[in-house]
Amino acid sequence: MTTIDQEEQVLINLRQIIRATDLYSRQLSKQFGLTAPQLLILQAIRRLGAVSISKLAAEASLSQATVTTIIDRLEKRGLVTRHRSAQDKRVVHATLTDEGDAMTVQAPTLLQDLFSRRFAALDDWEKSMIVCSLQRVASMMNAEKIDASPMLHLGGADGQDQTS
Repeated sequence: MTTIDQEEQVLINLRQIIRATDLYSRQLSKQFGLTAPQLLILQAIRRLGAVSISKLAAEASLSQATVTTIIDRLEKRGLVTRHRSAQDKRVVHATLTDEGDAMTVQAPTLLQDLFSRRFAALDDWEKSMIVCSLQRVASMMNAEKIDASPMLHLGGADGQDQTS
């Protein structure tokens, strides 16, 4: 394989990753009316129970402002409710409604969860190779200093997909 062929193959593979993420986001939005970050937040609330916005933000690797905006949208749809903490009135907790709980049960597995299971099954040497290779690619694209959460989704800071 020539250098040009290898370069093209890398670019094709990068595009395939971007497209897989985009297709997943579109399918999730079409079938459930949710973005990947919204589903992530719903699943975190289901797992954690009544939870503060700051804890949700840490759990999802998103800013509190982003989580607040996502919670606003989910609350408008009747999937989440907010209430003040009985111990500290400054703290707001988010809780799933029955409809929100049902949505988390019906929704598909998040793309990063699928990836995580498959990645965990790899040998350590293969995991290291993938990490090193992707770090090099990020560096080659001047992307190593871009802040990014470990979530696979296309979207803006408010959790709304830019592609839909």
